[in-house]
Amino acid sequence: MEKKPKEPKTPLTGFASINEDLVQNILKRTPATSFASAACVSKSWNHNCNQILSKPKLASAFSLNPDPKVALQEVVSKVLSEPIRPQFAIANVIESGVEYLSETLYLLAAKLGSKTPIIVSCTNGIIGRDAVTSEHKEVMLEDFWVDAASKNSGFGMLLTVGYLPGLKVEALPLLRPRKAGPVAMIDNFVMDIKNYSASVSGSTSPALIIMFGGEEADLKPVMEKLDHAMSRETIIAGGMRSQFLYRRGIESRNIYGSSTKYFTDAVALVFARDEDKPSGEGKIQFHSAISSGVSAIGPRYKAVSVKETQSETGLTTWLTSRREGEQEILGGQMIIDSIESELVNKTELFIGVSKQRQSVIGSENPKLLRSLALHQVKGGDGEHLFVSGDGIGSGDYFHFYHSDPKAALSATSNVSKYFRNLKLDWRSCQLHAGDVGSKEVVGGLVFSCWGRGASFFGHSNVDSSPFLDNFPGIPMAGIFGCGEVGRGFTMLNADDHVDQEEKTSCCCLHVYSTVYVLVSYTPAPLKH
Repeated sequence: MEKKPKEPKTPLTGFASINEDLVQNILKRTPATSFASAACVSKSWNHNCNQILSKPKLASAFSLNPDPKVALQEVVSKVLSEPIRPQFAIANVIESGVEYLSETLYLLAAKLGSKTPIIVSCTNGIIGRDAVTSEHKEVMLEDFWVDAASKNSGFGMLLTVGYLPGLKVEALPLLRPRKAGPVAMIDNFVMDIKNYSASVSGSTSPALIIMFGGEEADLKPVMEKLDHAMSRETIIAGGMRSQFLYRRGIESRNIYGSSTKYFTDAVALVFARDEDKPSGEGKIQFHSAISSGVSAIGPRYKAVSVKETQSETGLTTWLTSRREGEQEILGGQMIIDSIESELVNKTELFIGVSKQRQSVIGSENPKLLRSLALHQVKGGDGEHLFVSGDGIGSGDYFHFYHSDPKAALSATSNVSKYFRNLKLDWRSCQLHAGDVGSKEVVGGLVFSCWGRGASFFGHSNVDSSPFLDNFPGIPMAGIFGCGEVGRGFTMLNADDHVDQEEKTSCCCLHVYSTVYVLVSYTPAPLKH
């Protein structure tokens, strides 16, 4: 049988003649809506679109537009100006009512998809790049007070959307029954996190937990339980004492005016490694550091008697105490006067209480934990020292700490050096391995105290400097709040006279500090 001659191949013209690298370069610069249309052009373009979407990405922008709807439109347009597969979203709003939080949550869910976990919270300040000018700024609520007649009486919005391959993300709430008094379901919350992580990764400890605590929620017992339950590799960061709303990947709950049986005291955005991830995906890693903004001062004291009282300003503990090694009980105001006499300038005072407690979760065996808890000093009289919060026991030892810009600046410099060394290590590995397994910096997250910023340091962008100096141009998002969550850090600015046990005690809830989370990605080796 005679073979038919092969027909000559039609030469490629137009878009068909463009190589895949160039196609991807074009596609990854298109807005999300146009990108979705491009994926339908052909199988080849669909393949290229999927390759782009499978790469790690953190997109963030803020707007100070006084019109909340316009601000939301600006940040959404900027964040979605390039292709991204929304895996989670965090929106932070300066000085906003709960009604606007609810509207923001609804609109973001419509834009990003109903299966995207979203957290929307109020904050005292934001850190990032302007959606219109791309200028990096640290913006505090107090910046708006300069011009009281301004139309913008204090509004700003920061939006962060991310996709981190090889991980799964979910928002999990800390619930408190409405009829059971002030006790939150902490054990249930910890078990929810462990169970979710185990279902995704096979391990009960996730890679990262980002916490947002409610206005009245006490996160001390929560963090003690989480510190007990999670492996040392789990990073926990976030902020405390703010209004927030959240949406899970499968449901939404509103903590204000809800008809459900529960209040929500906190919410955790949980990042767990996906044990079913495709073999060709690389690995996301999280790297954390802290710039502590307090320093120890004065001798060590011992609590003699403890009394807890509830007032309009919250829970307060009345202490009688004496210096370590002495028998005389000292008046609270006398102790404060003695501490303040050692300070050049009057600053905010705290006590750091060393604790050893048995921690139990569910039916697990109890575990002895050593920790350091910070309590704000509210005042004193001839007998008692008044401090915020509870959980202090008779016989506990404590040191005084004070807010210290000089120590904070030094600690921030140390964080910058840590990131610089990380970068040098990565470059060294890259030189030895060629392009195989070379790390990419995806972005950074910052959780800082609203008492810091330009007014604390005397100039702006100090808290951003570890990222700006070492990784200029990377996507970065941060907030200024009322208390910082940062697990696994000790009191780095403790003086030499501070007891070694106190120096090495883990402190999970911080004041006048900044917690950093750097996100890196190592691509999987190419198959030959």
